[in-house]
Parts: sequence; structure tokens; C-alpha cells
Amino acid sequence: MICCCFQKYSFKNLLFVEGLTSPIAKTTLKRNLINHILANAAAGKKQLAVLIDPDSVSSEQDLVNTCEACNKSGADLILVGGSLITNGFFDKCISIIKKHSSLPVIIFPGNIMQVNPEADAILFLSLISGRNPDLLIGKHVLAAPVLKKSGIEVIPTGYIIVDGGRITSVSYMSNTTPIPSDKAAIAATTALAGEMLGLQSIYMDAGSGALQPISTEMIQAVKQNISVPLFVGGGIRTPEQAKAACMAGADIVVVGNAIEKNPELIPSLKAAIQ
Repeated sequence: MICCCFQKYSFKNLLFVEGLTSPIAKTTLKRNLINHILANAAAGKKQLAVLIDPDSVSSEQDLVNTCEACNKSGADLILVGGSLITNGFFDKCISIIKKHSSLPVIIFPGNIMQVNPEADAILFLSLISGRNPDLLIGKHVLAAPVLKKSGIEVIPTGYIIVDGGRITSVSYMSNTTPIPSDKAAIAATTALAGEMLGLQSIYMDAGSGALQPISTEMIQAVKQNISVPLFVGGGIRTPEQAKAACMAGADIVVVGNAIEKNPELIPSLKAAIQ
């Protein structure tokens, strides 16, 4: 069996992928956006990321209004994605955002189908808080050739799910158990291991619709143990909660549900984290 495998995929041509007519081009992966994020984190500049779930967009005009609110408020990033996208609006959602905003658009993928070359980058999420091998490396093997062909920037990110007081879509769909909200040491050592594995950022998430955000104690414990940028999201609904997350060590605060209900909240969130 080993010999047959080597006859089909030689060491000389490891980038050949079955189903493609030629090897994937050996291009250098982009680092524009991650370098920008790293520079801001090093300078202590906190950033606001607005998370848009295509399944939660009620109309195209609402999406345009959210984009305009992001532009006026000085939001820093727009994340697009969701645990389960059922309306087929993912690609069009990104096109509309790119048309109405110049902010960087980063895919926050719920599965390997959520790839679009119009985006500026994708968080290549490895679910390091769980023990589901598909979400640690399995799905990534399937997505890698597609991502390389797309040409968008890939940001290797350690994804850590934290208990936010209820079962969320991400914990259910990933078939993993979140880190208990009072186990800051587990979150900190998990994030540290992710950085040691070479991941370029850490994303801590209490999940969409979480009853409470990640505690400042846990955020602080994680930030004290890593040197890569730290995203924090899930359950953040008020400027005070956003500010508390930044004060504890979050470099990028991610807000989704609260902004879906009230895009006018964006300016006060941005003001709070500054």
C-alpha cells in the first residue's frame, strides 16, 4: 500500500492534489493583515471587529446599513461567518460588504465551504480547546488546497470555546465541551500550547448568544501567557463589557449579536475600547 501511494504522490510533487490538473502554485502566503494586527497589538491599540453572520442578515439594506455604521464609527475589522449557514447568502454577503466598506473583511469559518476569494483573509481555525480531530487538523487538510488557490491571506488561529452559560451553536456543531468559565488556568495553558505550535493568534469565544461574556480573570490569565494577538468574543453586549475585555488583555473585541439587533451600538463600542 505504501509503494502504491508513493507512485501516485511522489516526494518531488507533494503539492499535487487529486482532481487538479497540475500542482498548486508554490506561492508565498500573504501576511499583510496579520502584520497589521500584530503591529496594533504591539502598540497597545485595541481593535473592534464586527461579526456578521449571513444567516442573521434580515435584508440586504440592513447589511448596507451595518457597513455604513462600521465606516462612520471607525470599526477596525469585519468578520463574516457562522456555525451553520443555510440561506446561501455567504458569497453575496461578502460582495455587498466589499462594495460598501473599505474595512478588511476576514472570514470566520464555520466549515470548509465558507471560502471566498473576495475576502481579505481567513482565520484558519484549529479548535485547540476540544479533542475533535476533524477540527484540529482533519478539515484543514481538505481546505488547504482550496485556500491556496483562492489567494486570500490565511491566519492560523487557535480557537478556544469557553462556557458562556448555555449550549451554543458552535459547541453543538463542533461536538466539543467548552472550557468551564472558572477554569482560567486551563484556558491559559491551552492558548500557550497553541502559540508554541506556531499559531499566529488566539480566539476565545463564549459563542453566539452566550448568557455572559468570558470573565476578565480568564482573559487576563490567557494574555499573560501568550505574545500573539488575542481575539475575544461571545456575550459582549455593552460598551462596558467591551472595555472590560480590553482592560483585561483582549487585543480585538468581537461583537456580533448585539450589533445585529442595534447597529447604532458600534460607535459607543468603539469609543469604549479606545
